[in-house]
Amino acid sequence: MQLINTKKELKSYLDSHKKTKTIGLVPTMGALHMGHMALVKKSVEENDLTLVSIFVNPTQFNNKEDLDKYPSTLEADLALLEVVSDRITVFAPSASEIYSGKIISKTYDFEGLENVMEGEFRKGHFDGVGTIVEKLLRLISPTRAYFGEKDFQQLQIIKKLVKKAQLPIEIIGCPIVREANGLAMSSRNERLDTELRKEASFIYKTLKAAKHKFGTKSANFTVDWVKKQFNANPKLNLEYVKIADVDQLKPVKRKNRNVKYRAFIAVYAGDVRLIDNIAL
Repeated sequence: MQLINTKKELKSYLDSHKKTKTIGLVPTMGALHMGHMALVKKSVEENDLTLVSIFVNPTQFNNKEDLDKYPSTLEADLALLEVVSDRITVFAPSASEIYSGKIISKTYDFEGLENVMEGEFRKGHFDGVGTIVEKLLRLISPTRAYFGEKDFQQLQIIKKLVKKAQLPIEIIGCPIVREANGLAMSSRNERLDTELRKEASFIYKTLKAAKHKFGTKSANFTVDWVKKQFNANPKLNLEYVKIADVDQLKPVKRKNRNVKYRAFIAVYAGDVRLIDNIAL
């Protein structure tokens, strides 16, 4: 496995692999888990070469404390990737290397996708996401890039970014990988104590029940029902729950048989913010 830390090294590496037919990119912020590994394995299966970026991007954090607490486990990450394949190269730059000056994000227009749900509660978050993803895509020019559906809103925004920037890159969404108790895998889960990690399984349990209710009840009824479940749970604090169409991410008021919907949720378990979603 090769570890690259600078853009100059990256360019040299890519130049030496110009004859490589397909390159897969898996952008991550490190603290890798089995959810990331599912993306990496899919990339290895579908491409001649796989690049995994490990970079905790400061411009997508609207809470400095959250940035400071984000786990950094590069050695463990490399060991995990080595088990998957010897055809993986890791790009792990510093913030100054990536941003080459002021660490600021571009401003994007994602046609409203950025203003709902995560965008409503994390101002500027998707400008930061768009900035780093666009930088990586332009630096590496992969054939395909892989993102998890746990961050479904982010996935749709990246698809929009690639379309608007006319980048010839296929964006591939991969299913959510869950822990044994149903909790969506996330690097943030490592910050949960044993009790809260167990309690957080309530999130997926409630989403599954909401999916069942949405089959016969209205969106408003289903959303209100979820809110009541969390109001009765003193260990978890619901930030939002929304039911939206998968394309525009607009909250639904009246169901349309020809439209696909998902339920989206953000919950605090102690001071750890967890997100999840489910297809309805």
